[in-house]
Amino acid sequence: MSLEQQLIARSNNTCELCNSTATLTIYSVPPTEQQTADNVIYICNTCLDQIEKREQLDAEHWKVLSETMWSEYPAVQVVAWRMLSRLRHEGWASDNLDILYLDDENLEWAKKTGDHEQEGTVQFHVDSNGTRLYEGDTVVLVKTLDVKGSSLSAKLGTVVKNIRLVPDNPEQIEGKIEGQTIVILTKYLRKG
Repeated sequence: MSLEQQLIARSNNTCELCNSTATLTIYSVPPTEQQTADNVIYICNTCLDQIEKREQLDAEHWKVLSETMWSEYPAVQVVAWRMLSRLRHEGWASDNLDILYLDDENLEWAKKTGDHEQEGTVQFHVDSNGTRLYEGDTVVLVKTLDVKGSSLSAKLGTVVKNIRLVPDNPEQIEGKIEGQTIVILTKYLRKG
């Protein structure tokens, strides 16, 4: 029996975190070196996107954790603990976190990613109008910019194609202007 078949049987073909039957996928609970039934869970894309911080946390979506956190599978318990920790500012999540018991080994696993120390909100790259930017987007400069350390001046209205998001700074993107890769503050551009 394949790993996915084991998870389908174990979860009754539903998301192990929210009970959704929408498109389901295997999620390796970090840190994981090799997938086994003990360190993976079967989850929907909505849960996956919020766990991996590709979308903002929707507290209403996670209220079902008050039921699913009692799973007999440690991987499900660990992810439930991490998500409840990220939502700890919500009264119901804080209450559930107080009663969710993890043994020492699983609690250590749950803390390894540091997710429990982070706030529930996720910062995304947004342009001067508040529109979310994605890797590969085309943007337009809304201000003439002098490029430091260069004689290049990027003029108002310059189109920058195929941008790259700076991973640890939601206020910066990288793009090429006249063949030169430069860092541009998101407040100086709009999505093209």
